[in-house]
Amino acid sequence: MLVYQDLLTGDELLSDSFPYKEIENGMLWEVEGKWVVQGAVDVDIGANPSAEGGGEDEGVDDQAVKVVDIVDTFRLQEQPAFDKKQFVTFMKRYIKNLTPKLEADKQELFKKHIEGATKFLLSKLSDLQFFVGESMHDDGGLVFAHYKEGATDPTFIYFAYGLKEIKC
Repeated sequence: MLVYQDLLTGDELLSDSFPYKEIENGMLWEVEGKWVVQGAVDVDIGANPSAEGGGEDEGVDDQAVKVVDIVDTFRLQEQPAFDKKQFVTFMKRYIKNLTPKLEADKQELFKKHIEGATKFLLSKLSDLQFFVGESMHDDGGLVFAHYKEGATDPTFIYFAYGLKEIKC
């Protein structure tokens, strides 16, 4: 199994159990998330509770909740939305922090294509949800989520160059 960590914070953000599609010259990864129900599973084992002396009030008193699989699995923390100025400020800082951590050949490709990826994200800014890793570190990468037209499940966007592949 492969786990993808944020290169700057070490937070686990993704694994290979969620397939991705490269977009924007490989700068971004697009990953389909799913709403899933968690908790309160009622298992019918074929017993008759009234014959067994059990009543309706027996059992587990937990509630089922709907969560997004990726957010839940990697404990992503939602952040307040950015306006254009805040997002540009974040990107400048992110590029400054990430570039030195990349190998020389990747640095050139990153510098060449990050502007296009930034413009792509800016064009969707009002539709994006923003997430950070579990540590909630300010200087880490962001994970973005949005709903494609007509979709009921969110699509997540990751900075590909900001991820470090770890074999588990």
